[in-house]
Amino acid sequence: MPGLEDLYREIILDHYRSPRNRGELPTPPAVHAQGHNPLCGDEITVYLQIDGDTITDVKVGGQGCSISQSSASMMSQAVKGKKVDDVKAVVRKFKSMMSIDDEDPTPIPEVKLGDLEALQGVVKFPVRIKCAVLAWNTLTEALAEAQ
Repeated sequence: MPGLEDLYREIILDHYRSPRNRGELPTPPAVHAQGHNPLCGDEITVYLQIDGDTITDVKVGGQGCSISQSSASMMSQAVKGKKVDDVKAVVRKFKSMMSIDDEDPTPIPEVKLGDLEALQGVVKFPVRIKCAVLAWNTLTEALAEAQ
């Protein structure tokens, strides 16, 4: 019987082999940001279409390791169709799971991460945390660009 680690590995590989929301959105009206991890060469571009306070569409481009690319795919699914404030809560929760202190003194909201929990094993490999968080940092930059 497969264990939880096997299930998580399968989720990561599925998102790596068949990334969701891959591509570009025309800018403008969409905003975009680019992220790069110089340590390993991972590159992520996040495109956001925001209508009012809701992310109506998201596309992700780039290249890199299975962790960075699957994290970007899962991130895109987690934020599409959500309100910007809810997305910021998911970002904080994800970074908390990755053991990254966001320096915000307010309590981290209770947010269900779903498939994103598959990436929690990355914490055991500190050098790979930057791979998992790259898409999330790039998303944060794109949200800042939108405001």
